[in-house]
Amino acid sequence: MSTTGEELEVKFYLPDLALLKASLEAVGAQLNQPRVYETNLRFDTPGGELSGGYRVLRLRQDTVARLTYKGPGVELDGVRLRQELEFTVSDFDTAKAFLEALGYEVVVMYEKYRTTYTLGNVLVTMDEMPYGNFAEIEGPDGASIHQAADALGFHWERRILDSYLVLFERLRARLGFTFRDLSFENFLLLGRKEQFWPDY
Repeated sequence: MSTTGEELEVKFYLPDLALLKASLEAVGAQLNQPRVYETNLRFDTPGGELSGGYRVLRLRQDTVARLTYKGPGVELDGVRLRQELEFTVSDFDTAKAFLEALGYEVVVMYEKYRTTYTLGNVLVTMDEMPYGNFAEIEGPDGASIHQAADALGFHWERRILDSYLVLFERLRARLGFTFRDLSFENFLLLGRKEQFWPDY
């Protein structure tokens, strides 16, 4: 979450959570938020105007409820830059009803477990998604993010600039998934054991 109204970040596919945790500890990163479960609701108009304009309206519940708007993303200095406006709301269910009363509807729900570390002036998260694990590095500029990625042993050329839902849609198209929501239950019901991210 940015305090400047902008979000600069990259992701990396993470085959080994324990290895990243050890790397973070080795470089002196501080645990910011222990592992927490998130549920996220993505909203759009019935005509899909937001997604059609590469914009995001999201309601998230973890330790608090947050409402977020994200603008279209662009690449800047090798990282993804988006406008981000985010604030806490007092009640998740009331916020959902509020958005629905304005004509928005839930178009997808997605879940994850997130652990957050601070490393200098960047945030590093370990994200456990239903289709695999990822690290996300967010910072004030591309150079700081690149430096943190190098310190943690990531290969910069393997960075991911797409959102988790864009990755999900790509996976759905490749493997023919028919379910809408990115939930742990849906992937558990698949009963599949294959590697979902061979390219990363």
